[in-house]
Amino acid sequence: MKLIILDRDGVLNLDSDAFIKSPQEWLPIPGSLEAVARLNQAGYRVVVATNQSGIARGLFSMATLNAIHQKMHAAAQQVGAHFDAVFFCPHAADDNCDCRKPRPGMLVSLAQRLDVSLKGVPTVGDSLRDLQAGFMAGCVPYLVLTGKGEKTRDAGGLPPGTTVFPNLAAVVDRLLETNG
Repeated sequence: MKLIILDRDGVLNLDSDAFIKSPQEWLPIPGSLEAVARLNQAGYRVVVATNQSGIARGLFSMATLNAIHQKMHAAAQQVGAHFDAVFFCPHAADDNCDCRKPRPGMLVSLAQRLDVSLKGVPTVGDSLRDLQAGFMAGCVPYLVLTGKGEKTRDAGGLPPGTTVFPNLAAVVDRLLETNG
């Protein structure tokens, strides 16, 4: 089974320093959902793993997060794409949980639920914490320059083996060239 793990904000959709707090604020990055469709067509299981501390901060409710994800699923379906699962951490950074990236707990849980090894699985993010969580879980980290990606690249300190791409579509181009 081929698997890929994607961060949400800044990878699939436009990011906001004020958080994505409503379905209206969730806007796909041009080409990102089409890239997911190409992954689906190539036999990849596509899973989203996202920190959503806005819940703990009281910025939006679980019902709102579900509505945002419903919009994401519907937008994906419109271009022939689908997500196999969405995992999220609702905690704030000071909650000290294991599931909030940069800790690998969410990805470890994902692997257990899907009964897969994450060794060599590509994980795509726009922030250092996305890449760190993936690296610690055994994934191969890919940084995209959308969202916070340029700031992340410029700050340095990327996990070993991180490759940098302009956006998710470029990551998918590379994966499909090398892995089919």
